Amino acid sequence: MTHQQSDPRRLFLLCAFLFFAATPACIKAEPTPAALSAFDSYITALESRLAQQHRSPNGFIAPVSTADQSETRLRQGELIIEHLTPSTSADFHGAMLHHWRGTAFVPGATAADFERLMKDYNAYPRHYSPQVLQSKILSQQGDHFKVTMRVRQKHVLTVVMDTTYDITFGRLDALHGYSLSRSTQISEIDSPGTDHERALPPNEEHGYLWRLYSYWSCEQRDGGLYMQIESVSLTRSIPTGLGWLIGPFVKSVPRESLEFTLRSTGYALRK
Repeated sequence: MTHQQSDPRRLFLLCAFLFFAATPACIKAEPTPAALSAFDSYITALESRLAQQHRSPNGFIAPVSTADQSETRLRQGELIIEHLTPSTSADFHGAMLHHWRGTAFVPGATAADFERLMKDYNAYPRHYSPQVLQSKILSQQGDHFKVTMRVRQKHVLTVVMDTTYDITFGRLDALHGYSLSRSTQISEIDSPGTDHERALPPNEEHGYLWRLYSYWSCEQRDGGLYMQIESVSLTRSIPTGLGWLIGPFVKSVPRESLEFTLRSTGYALRK
């Protein structure tokens, strides 16, 4: 390749950087009411399906739709990741919906172990580093928590966000448990860790993440714990003309975050 020719990888990184660094003047920084309404409708249908799932030990963990002999593969240590985003999400009123599901098996772990780990929010920076920088319980009433976390995402550039969640735990019995986590506030942090650190107001944010809802299910059997997480997020859409280049990049971030969370949870339970 001559020096006049383009390096595809450098072009990809440059376009990705320009996409993420785009100013709110070019791309709307807040989701439209129509996008939020569509997201809420999607969540209502999902939570209805999960509530039905969690009423009985039969089908408490959603069957893996993309793999043969899935339980054997899980017990051999494989993670199974599924892309559940519907095709209609491409036209989501100026936003993008991302829905992923991950399933894993942890030998020797129990449902009680899982619940203790997930409720130990002060330990999240240890278990989920480098993504979780800080974690704190704001309030607790029984199995209902309000939690704040400072999280970091690094992919071409580093983004730090302060996030707040409403989280509820439930259980069918001693062998089956679940949790629902819904973001209530997400703020992008400018110049984190410096004297100039500040939370960007909504009109200055870049729309990296507008909503993040996560749903865990766990079932204790076969000498260990099957655990499954579904993650649904809402982000800004891709600028017209850059979908062929930026689309695969943007869609990889929710998957990688879910896979990291699932692997880190399994590792913490094994310890």
